[in-house]
Amino acid sequence: MDASISRITDYASALAYGDLPAQVVHECKRRIVDSIGCALGAFDEEPSRIARALAARVEVSDGARIFGAAQRSLPELATFANGVMVRYLDGNDVFPGGGGHPSDVIPAVLAAVDVAGADGPAAITAIVLAYEIYGGLFRAACMRDRGLDHVFYTAVASAVGAARVLGLDRTRIAHAVALAATPNIALHATRRGDLSMWKGVAAGNAARNGMFAALLAARGMTGPDQAIDGSHGLRELLGNFQLGEFGGNGRPYQLPRSDLKYFLTEFHSQSPITAAIELRRQVAVEDIEAVTVHTYWFAWSEIGSEPEKWHPTTRESADHSLPYILAAVLIDGRFSDDIFSPACIRDPRIHELADRIAVNEDPEYSRQFPGKIPCRIEIRTRSGKALVAHVDYPRGHSGNPMTDEEVSDKFRMLAERKLDKGQAERALEVMWAFDTATGLDALFESVHIGR
Repeated sequence: MDASISRITDYASALAYGDLPAQVVHECKRRIVDSIGCALGAFDEEPSRIARALAARVEVSDGARIFGAAQRSLPELATFANGVMVRYLDGNDVFPGGGGHPSDVIPAVLAAVDVAGADGPAAITAIVLAYEIYGGLFRAACMRDRGLDHVFYTAVASAVGAARVLGLDRTRIAHAVALAATPNIALHATRRGDLSMWKGVAAGNAARNGMFAALLAARGMTGPDQAIDGSHGLRELLGNFQLGEFGGNGRPYQLPRSDLKYFLTEFHSQSPITAAIELRRQVAVEDIEAVTVHTYWFAWSEIGSEPEKWHPTTRESADHSLPYILAAVLIDGRFSDDIFSPACIRDPRIHELADRIAVNEDPEYSRQFPGKIPCRIEIRTRSGKALVAHVDYPRGHSGNPMTDEEVSDKFRMLAERKLDKGQAERALEVMWAFDTATGLDALFESVHIGR
């Protein structure tokens, strides 16, 4: 195997639950709560229903379970269904700057735990491991800079996390890495132009492919032994890169570095939303003449530059459209993901105000990113008054973290779309005690819809 795969497999084989600081274990539980809340909130969305219908074609007595449902399916199909639900509302955590959403690995790890009959500590260890691989790949080689999609990290990290739970030895973990890396180079076209359902589904598909790679390796399937460093491998495609040191032995872990989302929308809109809510308290929407947003290059490029961002026609485009989001927030005076409903997307008031919103890159803000997530919004009123608000660290960012109670409140807000209050509280109890869980029965029973 090549040197990069060897480093990954050595780390995957050696990491132990006892190595993990209590703070990392706690942060892992926060992300489990957050991710499953996002999944329940997205349960009725069309892509979620499509994914569950595909999984429902196969009933497997010893398979993996699907959030909200009683059925067990093939672990790769359960991973896909759960992964789509976790990701679709764009509410799960993020590595800013093209790093995507590392909690996309959680559905693959939980599927492996379910079929292996493993416990909470094993799941936490594998999730932390998957975050290490995911973050290590992202910080070494940003796929977005090459026109490729960040879900590649999801595929490889999911394969490693699942392989660890399934008890694969070092050689088979290496094959799982190769089997995930070689066929899963995805295009960033997923996130450009008029966005389709695939924007919210691509990560679930990558997690499914990572799960499948681990299952293949478990059965003895081999993959290219030079998939990363060899001829025509990943390094040749992306250019030279070097994996950094993984967490442990005094080095920080990747998982606590991911930022949670306070608002259920694209991460780079979090600071602008915060600033817009502050300004809306100072002005009536009918008095707004023009709005100018000053932000860093990545936010401008991702959610504030293409023509489609001013007049989105799909949910996927709307939650990646900064002018649309800000217009809706300024009209309502608050944020709710109701703004992504079909009725709101057709609301002429939002589109008319969006036409009066300009988005500009501020080079100084670009230099500060991603250490800061800076944004300045200027509103000019019809009477000529100027109002300004500035935000560096939106709520949920590691520089302004959400409290545990806020994480729980976000879960309640999402889960209670499908669960009653008592059941939602029971689910929270189970997840906050996940480090003592002997299996996943209590978790899946607590989020079973219709019990």
